Amino acid sequence: MSIYLPLTIMTSDSAAPKGSQISFSMDDFTQALDDYDYKCEKGQVVRGKVIQHSDDGAYVDIGGKSAGFVPINEVDLESRPDLAEILPIDEEKEFIVISEQNADGQVKLSRRQLQLKEAWENVEEIAEMGHSVQMRVTRTNKGGVVGEVEGLQGFIPRSHLMEKEDLNGLVGQLLTATFLEVNQSTNKLVLSQRRAIAAARIDKLEVGQLVSGKVARIQPYGIFVDFEGVSGLLHITQVSGSRVDDLNHVFKYNQEIKVMILSIDEYKNRIALSTKILENHPGEIIENLEEVMKTADARVEQAREKMEKEEQN
Repeated sequence: MSIYLPLTIMTSDSAAPKGSQISFSMDDFTQALDDYDYKCEKGQVVRGKVIQHSDDGAYVDIGGKSAGFVPINEVDLESRPDLAEILPIDEEKEFIVISEQNADGQVKLSRRQLQLKEAWENVEEIAEMGHSVQMRVTRTNKGGVVGEVEGLQGFIPRSHLMEKEDLNGLVGQLLTATFLEVNQSTNKLVLSQRRAIAAARIDKLEVGQLVSGKVARIQPYGIFVDFEGVSGLLHITQVSGSRVDDLNHVFKYNQEIKVMILSIDEYKNRIALSTKILENHPGEIIENLEEVMKTADARVEQAREKMEKEEQN
């Protein structure tokens, strides 16, 4: 920064100026520079030009009386950054101030922390929109795999991986995943590969579609059916037009059945199913499940008409 002041510097040997000229001593001049000096505060984002490289960092002209300094570990998210490539001489970039000015007026700057801030803002937006990302697996631990996603360190638990046994075989691979938890304050980024794949498969499904699947779990409130790589819930109220007291009397674990997709919640990755919609009369599923399953394809159009009438009502 260049400062131009209408002044005359006085020394002990100088003659006093005449007329309206203002006299400044050397102390006055120094004070004037301090008054006009550019001030930086910690946390402030500044723009500056890279003017010099050193073994331990880079110097940046940000308009102060002293150049700002970027330590080597604050240059980039990479652990071993190439200064010449990331911070070329004479190139202007934005930095965040990470220290107060020292006695010489110099501040420490960081590109890495600015990138971290931008990365967290980015993943928070992606998570909020429910979109998937790519995570490069860098290592494994007992609980799952660790990797890099959007410049940050992410973790996928073993239970949310498609491959749960050979975790070492995943190192170096790109996995498509969605966010389970995004917490900048605790530096926690947890993802799920299974949910991402399920979401992609759900996109290909339609309400009113008849699908074949297997009974994966029987609960008092309904059964979970696995099909097309996803799982849907056949609620007890959607099994039959007649009351069902015990689902274990109707279905068996791993049994193959056909179900109609009743609704799809893409945001929550939830699919509601129905067999009641396939019945010709209430209670037919309970009376003769095998016959309903055998003729399910022929009942589809009739079932869809029922769905349309229910939606209208």
